[in-house]
Formats: sequence, structure tokens, C-alpha cells
Amino acid sequence: MKATVIATFFGVFLTCTYTAKEATKKTKKAKLYVPQIDCDVKAGKIINPEFIAKCPPGCQDVKYRVYGTDIYASFSSVCNAAIHSGIIDNTGGKILVQKVAGHSGYRGSFSNGVRSLSLPRWRESFLVSEGKPRKGVTYPSTLEYSSSKTTAVKSEPKKTEQDLKGMKIADTFNTSGKASDQGDTVHKEYQTTPVPTPATQMATTTPTPTTTMTDPSTTVPQLTTTTAAARTTAAPVKTRPGLHRVRDMGSSSVHPAYASVVAAAARQVQAAQGRGQNTAFRGTSTFASVRNILRHNASAQRQEPFAAFQRAASAPVHLAMEIDSWKPGLSLFDTGFSSKEELNPKPLESTSQGNQNCKVDLSFLMDGSWSIGKRRFQLQKRFLGNVAQALGIGSAGPLMGIVQYGDDPSTEFNLKTYANSKDLRNAIEKIQQKGGLSNVGKALSFVNKNFFLDANGNRGGAPNVVVVIVDGWPTDRVEEASRLARESGINIFFVTVEGAAQSEKQNVIEPNFVDKAVCRTSGFYSINVPSWFSLHKVVQPLVKRVCDTDRLACSKTCLNAADIGFVIDGSSSVGTGNFRTVLQFVANISKEFEISDTDTRIGAVQYTYEQRLEFSFDKYSTKQDVLNAIKRISYWSGGTSTGAAISYASEQLFSKSKPNKRKIMILITDGRSYDDVSLPAMAAHQNGVIAYSIGVAWAAPDELEAIASDPAKEHSFFVDEFDNLYRYVNQLIQNICTEFNSQPRN
Repeated sequence: MKATVIATFFGVFLTCTYTAKEATKKTKKAKLYVPQIDCDVKAGKIINPEFIAKCPPGCQDVKYRVYGTDIYASFSSVCNAAIHSGIIDNTGGKILVQKVAGHSGYRGSFSNGVRSLSLPRWRESFLVSEGKPRKGVTYPSTLEYSSSKTTAVKSEPKKTEQDLKGMKIADTFNTSGKASDQGDTVHKEYQTTPVPTPATQMATTTPTPTTTMTDPSTTVPQLTTTTAAARTTAAPVKTRPGLHRVRDMGSSSVHPAYASVVAAAARQVQAAQGRGQNTAFRGTSTFASVRNILRHNASAQRQEPFAAFQRAASAPVHLAMEIDSWKPGLSLFDTGFSSKEELNPKPLESTSQGNQNCKVDLSFLMDGSWSIGKRRFQLQKRFLGNVAQALGIGSAGPLMGIVQYGDDPSTEFNLKTYANSKDLRNAIEKIQQKGGLSNVGKALSFVNKNFFLDANGNRGGAPNVVVVIVDGWPTDRVEEASRLARESGINIFFVTVEGAAQSEKQNVIEPNFVDKAVCRTSGFYSINVPSWFSLHKVVQPLVKRVCDTDRLACSKTCLNAADIGFVIDGSSSVGTGNFRTVLQFVANISKEFEISDTDTRIGAVQYTYEQRLEFSFDKYSTKQDVLNAIKRISYWSGGTSTGAAISYASEQLFSKSKPNKRKIMILITDGRSYDDVSLPAMAAHQNGVIAYSIGVAWAAPDELEAIASDPAKEHSFFVDEFDNLYRYVNQLIQNICTEFNSQPRN
């Protein structure tokens, strides 16, 4: 009996074990279906925030454009970006794509046979990595697109053409200034495929999608920030490496009291040498205060007059100021470095309108490195105080913040902290020296990413200006950080003091660093001062330059420095429904630009046999007003006289364009013109109009090329039907920005 029970139990055990193994095998055999994407698919076209996809062979082609390095703008070709990053080669393969937040600048480079391009900024980015699933994440077998396109595995019935048109037009004018990455509308009504979500209940950076209409920005993971710790008021004593310069006082005849200090310092050096200690006392109060620091491998000596050390601050320039109320800005933004901004700043006692002829947002990068010493740091603070007084700080004039740099940069105060010159000067006097190296490149990157934010008082309509004060030369490279800052619209000025002596030039990391950093190499953006004791002489010249807003070339970006005139075919062949699709196309382009009376302006002309000015450049100064005006344009119907329309646009729109604006004409037509287009187009080109032509259906290719600026292949586009116009929204913007950024800097 006992043997029978044991045998039965053993048999049941074997059966269960076998069943469990078979179930495990079946589980392991289940494979993820990886959808295939085409070479021209851009990350912004796909709604899923994280997905695995398979790229086909042959995507390494210049026509599949890539923007950025490592982190790519979302209208880059996904597959060509993967080749650029080295994840796959031209034979294709599986990749993992993760959407991340937009960046203020994308750096172009040549890698793995692919040339990527630079871009000032974009609202969404993505990363590519090896196509292996992350643990705990479920990936979709069907990708959701922002247009009607789907992958081979369909998850729902295809919408009718009429349904898709209705979705596009309904979403076109429902905007708050944001647009999808393809410029067309985002059809989230039919989003049904689940996006990657971790199996566990832990926080992720991937937002959960919904099936309701949402803003495109909700598909981008948002990074959380933490307020930086409060600053310390005294920097620790640091020793500078021998690479950066040091100075020697010399033995000139000076005031007896001052000479006694020098003698005492010299005795300390001799005693230290006797003990075998380092003589470069960078952080000691005695040596730093008298600036008696030996230059590295330099025999040249400089004499510093005691009278200059005793000289009082120059008398302030008195400017008329009007009292007004001041409203604090938004909450403190985390910078990623130590921040010196108060979490609860005290309200200012008074506010000034300021010098209204100088409305700029200024950031001064003050040198806090040990090479400058204590005395020169005080001279630098005095200089900044005098600049603040001469500028006439005020809510309707210039605003000024200060970032101190050494090893790392940190904000002393931002644009909204002080709204009059008196309070600003008092705050400058209280700044303590940080010490460290002279990492100017790191400071410029910091300012580009963190300083000019709305939360820090950036006003948008005022030019952004950075003035870098540097003692001698930087201890890191500035060229790349400067380029990204310039492409973000920041005007960079350099004030260099006591440049490298001939024997010191071998220690300079980046020769000609000023010319590599500034907006233009004409000399307007750089001032060289032979001595810290001559710094007060450049207060007025510097103020005059930063206030000359017409010459602040780097404030002009491809998104805020154009007058864009749309010339729209309203002939009978277009039809009412297609005309609304054209208006959608016009709206999708317009909302990508920064629109105001000082930034990009939009105008529109509709034509048939005749022409009609729908609205001029100076009619609307906000993005929403422009979009509403586009929506109100009524279909005209008639013949097609494109040549006459170009002449009309030149006279009624572009003849009234501002001198500092790029004149861009975007003409949309669906047929051959009844009149000649070549001569009117040539006249427009000669008057500085950059012309883009978009042809639909029966448009004549030869006329499109004649209308377009050179090279025609970058300024002329053709689609077979109106519903495909959306495909060229991003292409147009890319070409406009590429052309703008290719301008010479001299």
C-alpha cells in the first residue's frame, strides 16, 4: 500500500514538472514583433514615446537629414540618426528610440559616414540605442503616427479620407503656439496602441498616453528639477595649476605701508621655500591682496602704482529715473550648478523705468578665478557697478544679472532680482570671490541653458546679451559653447584684461579664442584692456555697444528675424475643401516661428486673376492673432495669374519689410499661370526676397523653379495632392534655418 502511494505521488510530481517546463518553453518562444519603419520616418512623426523598430538597408543618404549629435532633434530621420550614432550601419537593423525633452541647441558633426546638421533649438529630442528591450518595459508591435500612416500590423480600421481631412482642419487652429513635429496636426483621437509602461509601480519619465486630444508636448518626458542648495559666502582656498598665468609685482618704489606688506609676503615665500613648500599662494589673503604671485615661466614683471590701488570709484553718471511698480517673476529654476539666488527675495523698495533706449537683457560673466587676485576682483566689481549705473537699469530699459565663474559657474542674481541701478550696485559690492580656474566655456554653456529663462526674468522681446570679463585667457575651450549660444540668439561680448605676454602664449589652450566666440569678428564685440587699472575707461564704450540693438546680430535667429509673406492661389481649380487644407499648411508653418512686432512677422496675399492683401506684416503682432487671421481668409475662386501676384506681393508686402528682416516669400499654387512668372520672380530676387515655391497637382515644374530662389532644389517643392502638403512643413523650416545659419560671421 505504501509503495503504491509513493509511486502515485511520484507520477503526479513528474507530470507537474513536465507541464511547468512546457509552459516555460512556450513563454520563452514568444517573441516581440518589431515593426519596420522607412528611412524617411522622423521621430516626431511617431507618437509613441519609446519604441523598438527595424530600419531597412540603404538609409545612409543625404536626403534623410539628421540634426544633432548623440541627442537628435525629433524631425531627424530616425534610421539615419542611428547610423550617425553607430548603432547600426547602412545594412539596417533593430534600434531602440526614446523621446526626451527639447534642447536649446543641436550640434552638427560628421560620424560613421553621416553628416548631421546644427539647429538652434527644437521642442522635442530623441536618443537611439541598441534595439534590446529594457527590463520591465512593454513595447508596441504597432507604431502610432501623427498622420494617417500606420505600420504593416494594423490595430484598427483605416479612416476614410474625409475623416482625416476633418481631423486635420479641426486641429489646425486649436493651438496655443505649439505644433506637432511634422507641422501637421496630431490625430490622437485614434491612438489605441499602448505605449511602453513599466510592469512595476515605479515612477518613470514616460507619460501615459490617453485617447483624448492632447497637446503634442505631453508626449515628451519632462525632467524634474530640484532647487539648488543655498550658496556659501566664502570660497575655500585653492591652488591654481601652473598652466594658468601668475603675476609678479616687481620692486618699484611704493608707499611705505604697502612696501612693508610686500616685504612680509616675500619673507613668507623664502620661509616656505626653505621648507620645500609651493610658493604659489593662490588663496592666501596676503599674497592675493597684493597680487604678488609669480607668473608661470615668465620673467616679465609689472609695476602696479599704489595711487591706482587707492583711487576711489568714479563719480556715478546720474540718469533720470521714474518710479513704477515691480512685479516679481516666476519661481527659481534649477541650474544644475550651485545657485546664489534667494528663494524668497525681498521686494524692492523702488523700481525704475530705466533707459528706454536700451532695452536689453544682460548677463555679465565675472571672473572669480584665483588668477585675478583679491585686489583686481574688487576693481572688477567697481567696474560692474559703474556699468550698472551708466546703463540706467529699469523695467522698461536694460535688466542685468551676474554669473560668477571659476571651476564652475553660479548665478549671483538674475534679471528679475534688481530693477534699479542703486540696488544692483549694492548687491555687486557684496559678491564674494569663488576662486578656481577660468572655465569660460563651461560658463557660456551654463548661461545658454539656464540664465535666459522666463522664470529668471527674460522678457522675450529684449535682445539677450552676455558680456564675458576674462583675466588673461580661459582655462577651457570656448568655441563650441559660444557657437551654441550664438545659435540660440545670444549676443556674446568679450572684455579681455591683461592678455598673454609673448612668453605666456604657449600656455593658452585655445589661440584666438575671442574671434571664435563673438557674434561677429569685426571688433565690435570685443574690447581688450591692457591693465585692470584702465578698466574704468571702457565703461561708456561698452554701454554704447550693448545698447546698439540694431547691431546685435546674434539676436537674430532663423525663427525670429524674418518677414514671411504667403502668396496663396485662390483659383477655381483649388476648391473650397482644398483651400482649407492650404490654410492649414500656412498655419502650421506660421506657428513654428516667434511672432511679434520685433520678431518674425507674417503677411498674406490671395490671388486669382486679381490680387487681395489679406493682412500686412504690421497688422498682427501675436501668434494667436495671426492664426485667427489665417482661419478667417475666405476662398475667392477665379483664374491663375501667378506672375501678377508676385509683383503685387513685392509692392504691397515686401516693400514695407523692415531693413533688418529677412524677406521670405512662400507661394502655393496648383496650376500653370496665365501670365509670365520669370520676370516678376527675378525682380523679387534682386530686391532681396528669398522665394519658396510649393506646387500641387497640375502646377508646372518649370514655373516652380523660375519662382524659387537658387538653388531651386532647396527652394521648390511639389506634391501630388493637397493632403500631402503637411510633409513639407518641417522641410521648409529646416531649409530656412540652414540658410540662415550659413551666413558668414565677418
